[in-house]
Amino acid sequence: MPLPVLTIEQMRDWEKATWATDQTELEVMYRVGKEVAHTALCMTRPGESVLIVAGKGHNGDDARFAAEHLAERRVEVLDVLDPREDFVKLEQRLAMSPALLIDGLFGIGMNRPLGGDWVQVIERINAAKSKVLAVDLPSGLNGNTGEPQPAAVEASVTLTVGAPKVGLLRQSAWQFVGRLAVAHEVGLTPCPCTSELLWTLPEDFSRFPPRRTVAGHKGTYGHAALLAGSPGYHGAAVLASRGAQRAQPGLITLYTLPAVYPAIASQLQAVMVSEWSRESKLVENCTAIMAGPGLAAADVPVPLKNFIRQSWLESPLAMVADASALAWLTPGALQSNGVRVITPHPGEAARLLGIKSQEVQSDRVTALRRLSERFGNTWVILKGHQTLVGRSSGEVYVNCSGNPYLGQGGSGDLLSGYIAGLLAQPILADDALKTLRYAVWQHGACADLLLAGRGGWVVENLAEIMGEASS
Repeated sequence: MPLPVLTIEQMRDWEKATWATDQTELEVMYRVGKEVAHTALCMTRPGESVLIVAGKGHNGDDARFAAEHLAERRVEVLDVLDPREDFVKLEQRLAMSPALLIDGLFGIGMNRPLGGDWVQVIERINAAKSKVLAVDLPSGLNGNTGEPQPAAVEASVTLTVGAPKVGLLRQSAWQFVGRLAVAHEVGLTPCPCTSELLWTLPEDFSRFPPRRTVAGHKGTYGHAALLAGSPGYHGAAVLASRGAQRAQPGLITLYTLPAVYPAIASQLQAVMVSEWSRESKLVENCTAIMAGPGLAAADVPVPLKNFIRQSWLESPLAMVADASALAWLTPGALQSNGVRVITPHPGEAARLLGIKSQEVQSDRVTALRRLSERFGNTWVILKGHQTLVGRSSGEVYVNCSGNPYLGQGGSGDLLSGYIAGLLAQPILADDALKTLRYAVWQHGACADLLLAGRGGWVVENLAEIMGEASS
């Protein structure tokens, strides 16, 4: 199940509820230490050095417990209890350029600004430019606000305990948190707290999508219609088509402008490609529509724009609007109960709301809810770091997968086609929220697979493995 995103006060309540049972703090810290060690092993190679910098609180104990589980690594534990007295020791250890530093200086209990000596310690850690694994949260970062106090460790990975803390998701925290991971099975009791913001876990997609029946055929799994591609942007249509194929609907038809038909059709085999004209109609057995990728040329016909706008308002089919099509949608209530999805990046979201991108990024949940309300309670996938999925009310889900190398042209086209290919399948459209969350997670998880296996990967490589990430 997804995890609630908690305030520090809620996390404290959860801990108190756990300590009121037979579970001990020592046992939980030991389990956290094992999880920290597991993550550290993934971040290093045998024979490399690991420096554990531990403070005097339980956060430091978590880090110390990791030491005994770091097999085949050269491990040193440095207790930093007095920043002035221990600074020279820290300098000496950092001068040896450890492959990984485990930050266990401060945890969620820190509730006041750091003194100058501690700021110097943190600035020296950051200046070392070593990979850093922060335990629970980067030392010096406020877990509620996401602000440094006034300095914070810049982690490569933050392994937070139990559930994400609200401050770790704020834009101000991103440069300090790095990649956020959660050690959620550490012996705490079931969480007694709730939140409208939920953290997606890979386990959420166990046995999803559901197994296909042996008697199924291409008619069983829907027909996706894609409206994409214009002069100068034909590659987006190809990538969207590849994404739809990886979702494995029964059939896919791509409608594109005559000027780019030869370039697109020559690259696709199983996808049926048709020239769009004023007289064009979608195939009768169509079950989902996707519009937008590659329709950025100045001479995109007005009738095509009007068709997309009208389909958004009236079509009973599931529909995904992305890229250029976002600007053609009519705000307001819909005349259909069909599933509606928009997939803006922060810049597009800002244009749709008439605000600046920074305003979107500073409060992404509010931006998502405003977008959903503006466009008829549509589902919104607000792309970017920690992509959000939700709508004007109810839970909003934070995606846990992905990496900065998704910031390539064509990545979003691939995702929108993949979403359309999934929603074209009736059994998946019936659970639209889970299907959308799965699409976003799979997109990011496959990018993570590529990053772990090779350097210099491109979106075409991602298209080759979409759907292959295992939960």
